Amino acid sequence: MEASAGLVAGSHNRNELVVIHGHEEPKPLRSVNRHVCEICGDDIGKTADGELFVACNECGFPVCRPCYEYERREGTQHCPQCKTRYKRLKGSPRVEGDEEEEDVDDIEHEFNLEEEAGAMRQHQAEAMLHAKMRYGRGLPADDDDRFSVITNPRFPETPIVGRSSRPVSGEFPLTIPAGVATSPLHKRVHPYPLSESGSGRYNWDFSRENEAWRGRMDDFKSKQALLAPDPDDFDPDMPLMDEARQPLSRKVPIASSKVNPYRMIIILRLVVLAFFLRYRILNPVHDALGLWLTSVICEIWFAISWILDQFPKWFPIDRETYLDRLSLRYEREGEPSMLSAVDIFVSTVDPMKEPPLVTANTVLSLLAVDYPVDKISCYVSDDGASMLTFEALSETAEFGRKWVPFCKKFTIEPRAPEMYFSLKIDYLKDKVHPDFVKERRAMKREYEEFKVRINALVAKALKVPEEGWVMQDGIPWPGNNTKDHPGMIQVFLGHSGGHDTEGNHLPRLVYVSREKRPGFQHHKKAGAMNALIRVSAILTNAPFMLNLDCDHYINNSKAIREAMCFLMDPQVGRKVCFVQFPQRFDGIDKNDRYANRNTVFFDINMKGLDGIQGPVYVGTGCVFRRQALYGYEPPKGPKRPKMVSCGCCSCFGRRKKARDQLKKGKPELDGTEDLAGQGFDEEKAIMMSEINFEKKFGQSAALIASTLMEDGGVPPSASPAALLKEAIHVISCGYEDKTEWGYELGWIYGSITEDILTGFKMHCRGWRSIYCMPQLPAFKGSAPINLSDRLNQVLRWALGSVEIFFSRHSPLWYGYKGGHLKWLERFAYINTTIYPFTSLPLLAYCALPAICLLTGKFIMPTISTFASLFFIMLFISIFATGILELRWSGVSIEEWWRNEQFWVIGGVSAHLFAVVQGLLKVLAGIDTNFTVTSKASNDEELGELYAIKWTTLLIPPTTLLIINMIGVVAGVSDAINNGYQSWGPLFGKLFFAFWVIVHLYPFLKGLMGRQSRTPTIVVIWSVLLASIFSLLWVRIDPFVLKSKGPDLKQCGINC
Repeated sequence: MEASAGLVAGSHNRNELVVIHGHEEPKPLRSVNRHVCEICGDDIGKTADGELFVACNECGFPVCRPCYEYERREGTQHCPQCKTRYKRLKGSPRVEGDEEEEDVDDIEHEFNLEEEAGAMRQHQAEAMLHAKMRYGRGLPADDDDRFSVITNPRFPETPIVGRSSRPVSGEFPLTIPAGVATSPLHKRVHPYPLSESGSGRYNWDFSRENEAWRGRMDDFKSKQALLAPDPDDFDPDMPLMDEARQPLSRKVPIASSKVNPYRMIIILRLVVLAFFLRYRILNPVHDALGLWLTSVICEIWFAISWILDQFPKWFPIDRETYLDRLSLRYEREGEPSMLSAVDIFVSTVDPMKEPPLVTANTVLSLLAVDYPVDKISCYVSDDGASMLTFEALSETAEFGRKWVPFCKKFTIEPRAPEMYFSLKIDYLKDKVHPDFVKERRAMKREYEEFKVRINALVAKALKVPEEGWVMQDGIPWPGNNTKDHPGMIQVFLGHSGGHDTEGNHLPRLVYVSREKRPGFQHHKKAGAMNALIRVSAILTNAPFMLNLDCDHYINNSKAIREAMCFLMDPQVGRKVCFVQFPQRFDGIDKNDRYANRNTVFFDINMKGLDGIQGPVYVGTGCVFRRQALYGYEPPKGPKRPKMVSCGCCSCFGRRKKARDQLKKGKPELDGTEDLAGQGFDEEKAIMMSEINFEKKFGQSAALIASTLMEDGGVPPSASPAALLKEAIHVISCGYEDKTEWGYELGWIYGSITEDILTGFKMHCRGWRSIYCMPQLPAFKGSAPINLSDRLNQVLRWALGSVEIFFSRHSPLWYGYKGGHLKWLERFAYINTTIYPFTSLPLLAYCALPAICLLTGKFIMPTISTFASLFFIMLFISIFATGILELRWSGVSIEEWWRNEQFWVIGGVSAHLFAVVQGLLKVLAGIDTNFTVTSKASNDEELGELYAIKWTTLLIPPTTLLIINMIGVVAGVSDAINNGYQSWGPLFGKLFFAFWVIVHLYPFLKGLMGRQSRTPTIVVIWSVLLASIFSLLWVRIDPFVLKSKGPDLKQCGINC
């Protein structure tokens, strides 16, 4: 693709296509003269035949013969432009590596008669051996002349005398002397024996025959390991070749000493839970029947939710990758890289909520990834058609020409400049290059100037002109109306013009903004991702795709290689639809107050799913197989051969019909293959197939052709202009009409959490996924550390799950037909769709302690000593399950506790609102708007943590906190008034009330903000203790004399 072709904007429906030049300064390019050597500047010269000397037949890059010879003898032996290995031309001396070529030099081997004679003898021996092996076996039925044929292209066809005198190729000439007749009775197919000179007897040349036979037997014994190989023939590269044949990854099961006790506790907890629920159901509380019934319903729902969440973690596993084996297999020295190409998708919408500097760092880390540059293409989707994003990406491309060679020269990690320069570590560690310090300082200065330019663009974008944005050449920006604009594509970096400051190639960088028109459904992020699939299929068509959010940069430059260890493994990768990486975040407070890291899900749940059918897709940090997104099913392995029966037994009656059809010659076919058998000719069958493809992929011949190329690639004959025009066509707003895009292909529509739905469809087709957790996190991003933003993010996730639950793709009833989805995997998907509904019983259960304290009633009857064992064993099993889970996963107890706290906070706020909004959408058709999560600001460290943004999501947890604290005060006051006997029932009520308050403590802390940096816990305990001591003081009242009491003088001490 041409990087200087300009911005291409157009609409296929309106038949418009405009190429806008001049929006950026042209890069000076050196003109290429095909008659002057591009290396030394001399004339190329001509060959002995008078033709222009051509060193590379692939691209025709102009190089003279002396430079060509020097490059083959002293250099890399590759063409400087296309990196193809130079072939040895006529008259050129042989160098190392030429032995692999099949061409034979005409100068060195022109009079090599010994080699020709040896080859002739070997050929004669093989022919004789073949004839001797065929003796007495009859002749093949399909040979009219009843002769076997041995062909050798190096020798002409020569006649052989047998029953006829017709020539047979591959045999040596033989004549039969007079007096020797042929017999038609036997079936001799090998030539008759040669006669010795001067004798009338005919004998076999046993020396040649035995030599050939001995050679074949030695080869056979060597293959069968019966004959030891010759030590002189040892190849030093053989160990490396053996290493390259090894698997690229392996499954590492969790140690049985950790998993088996964990599974035993799960079973024990399930049994205890059954007895506990039985006791609760059979022992109602008659004086508080409503409270008892509510609590029992909540507990039954919690038990079902726990089963759906717990059992998919039954088979947790780890995985290891072998990057060295990947390089040995697909990156052999002196040969072009055989690694598969990867298209990278970065999506952004609003540059005000997703700062351009964050997106720029993500793009720069992608351009500098440790992967062959000709195999990487980065597509940035601007779904807001913002000129700010476009200009920021143009600046990013220019800075990338300097940043990429710096990263690769000094092996920088991470390769996002903002994160690298902000690391508080010893950046000189393991750096030995003498120019590193100097170049690092210069690069840091360049990056600071780059940041200033980006900040200037952001400041400029805050004031929108009345006439709209205008580009540098005076042409109005096509995306001034974000809801009505044409599709736009700009190739910033590519094959032409895509070079860094050192002259090396850079990966492709493409800006894409799909067309938007009023009256069309655009399907938000899922529609933008499907547009990127189609554009990339036209321009590059890589077999694999990496999906990243704009704030997720590559933290491990070998992340793509980690994924290729699974996807390109011939044993494992054929049925893998995607490789999911865990999400890791920067800028989170030390205590992770709102469980932003989500460690329990990524380090426990996802490991468990990896042992079943694979993890779920979580929206970012995922490498896809393109064929899986196209809706194709995974390749099926070889089936077991069917049993052959005589039909005499009744159990084989089902196969009688199939045998009858085979006898009649009418095998059963399905699909388009049997169209000709139904009376259609071949042309109609092809036409029907094309119609089916158009209904599935749309009316783009180039896109349909790309879907059939499993290994990817673009036809070399396609011109860049034609490809860009077709790319504008496939991102038009009406292209998906009457197709399967979004329903069976690509990212699936119907939910704002399109990630869960897309992965679910792939698993239902029989694909499996892989969870990859390298030691150095592959990707890192930013998370909303503010309480309101965090709750809004959780609300969006929960609302998407509710939408899936009420859709036709609900895991409760979808995907049973094929039987490809495993049951434990289905449990996990059901849990991802019903977990928001847990907010209803959770809200009721959190309100029950306060109600009990205020009314003086309780949800449980007076329990006996035996019944108390169920409660004790249940709590012990809950804690034991958690401890053993932390033991095999490596998650800290602090992270586990933060997750438990935010489960309650999110459950009584965001999940509750998600259920209400989902029901309104299903029942009343009221849709909700998609809200982009704001990214954390880097201006002040943790500056957003204490910001208070009031939202209705804060009302339910605030209410629960207040009523429970009031309930505690009221309960203690009542116990003091009623005497000692009332403290026993009070402890159970206080336990549940404090359970609610402790779980909502992070919410209360975030609600109160900084409070002059006063710890919130001090405020809470101050209020509670002050209330309790005040009530005690009123009850005791030591400074007032008692007016009533017994008279000890009259009654005595024992009155």
